Amino acid sequence: MTREELLTKMSVLLGGRAAEHVVFGHLSTGAADDLVRTTDIARSMVTKYGMVPELGHVAYDRDRQGMLGGLAAMPAERSYSEQTAQAIDGAVRALVDQAFGTAVQILQDRRDVLERSARLLLEKETLDEVQLNALLARA
Repeated sequence: MTREELLTKMSVLLGGRAAEHVVFGHLSTGAADDLVRTTDIARSMVTKYGMVPELGHVAYDRDRQGMLGGLAAMPAERSYSEQTAQAIDGAVRALVDQAFGTAVQILQDRRDVLERSARLLLEKETLDEVQLNALLARA
């Protein structure tokens, strides 16, 4: 996947959390799993895929091989400095913040669609592609 595709995926994952922020002005534990998945994507972008120019085209983390060829259950030994670890943590946070900011901005810009879809979801429980396209066409 490209950097842009991964950032979009992260923004989608953070959509529920962003909606809580936009509508209620606070956050809950409801999107905890999405936050973990988003952070995992960001960490991979930084440490495995070299997608942060400030850290260079370097793979800082690699999956370790276990005794029988599978992935080892233990975390890999860190092979970089504390300064690099801090830069990695900062880059991960920046990517997650960027994705969250994108999700919030989209929901603020399309607040009417957010509220109409919420009302429809209360009535129908799920929305299919046709219903979603109709909502977006009315925006």
